[in-house]
Amino acid sequence: MAHKVAVVGATGTVGREILKTLAERAFPVSDITALSTGRGGGAEVSFGEDRVLRVKSLEGFDFSDTDLAFFAAGSAAAAAHAPRAAAAGCAVIDESPRFRMEPDVPLVVPEVNPAALRLMRRRRMAANPDAAAILLAVALKPLHAMGRARRVVATVMHAVSGAGKEGMDELWAQTRGVYVNEAPPAEQFPKQIAFNLIPQVGDFGEDGATAAEAALPLELRKILDPDLAVTATCVRVPVFIGHAAAVTVEFERPLDERAAWEALREAPGVIVLDRQEEGGYASPAEIAGEDAVYVSRLRRDPTVAHGLGFWCAADNLRKGSALNMVQVAEEMVRQGLVEA
Repeated sequence: MAHKVAVVGATGTVGREILKTLAERAFPVSDITALSTGRGGGAEVSFGEDRVLRVKSLEGFDFSDTDLAFFAAGSAAAAAHAPRAAAAGCAVIDESPRFRMEPDVPLVVPEVNPAALRLMRRRRMAANPDAAAILLAVALKPLHAMGRARRVVATVMHAVSGAGKEGMDELWAQTRGVYVNEAPPAEQFPKQIAFNLIPQVGDFGEDGATAAEAALPLELRKILDPDLAVTATCVRVPVFIGHAAAVTVEFERPLDERAAWEALREAPGVIVLDRQEEGGYASPAEIAGEDAVYVSRLRRDPTVAHGLGFWCAADNLRKGSALNMVQVAEEMVRQGLVEA
């Protein structure tokens, strides 16, 4: 059965990626509407190889004739319009942080916790996790099932595309400026991002953690295990696309390194690059445009009784955002949660 679909924020980086992913995966669409806030109305966006959509204004749009809406327009637009879309009978998947921690809104990574979607029967809304949480949840799920993870320590490297097109433009302008002896100002990030590392993703809280560092443990506990202890350092890096993380995990039970490798190889959504293989590990430049979470450099952590360390990377615009949202929609259709 095909569905009437709307993409909110269709002119943005994630919105365009959602349209591209829907077409690539042949999601059953009978009609599709591109929506945008503010000045985006009237623009044109592509859907598939030969279809162009005229973008309509989100304000005042009637969702009563729409089966499913993807929201990728930020927290303010989600807060104002996602509930009214759901109230009109439209199933909603929101990409922003606005509803992630509300107890009756499922926070879903389909390879990890698809059963959580049953919660959306009440409010007809699901939330997409942060890209870093998706990256870690997919990599941790098979290991957690084997040895039950107790504590996770992660250093997460955030690509500038996590800050949208403006973040990517700033990296490009500053990189060019270095070579032509110009110094474009830092506007999207607190310091120069070109040829630099910034250990700040989001505003600082009273405890010294940034917004990204505070959110990651909460999201992983909601997705994976409410008892999981997580501490993170989040760093903005001069990479256009692709989040990556260096992770160490302490487990309740012993975990054989070879068995852990095999569990990861068999896990949905994971590609393993063993250190013995040519290349040996995945870097952000290599996995941009890919759908999987890549796991490399799995090794024993000798500082704890049952510890492993690994490196992981994924395209934050695809699996970290648009692809995960489309996979959530596919799972909703399978579970009968999207009504025509």
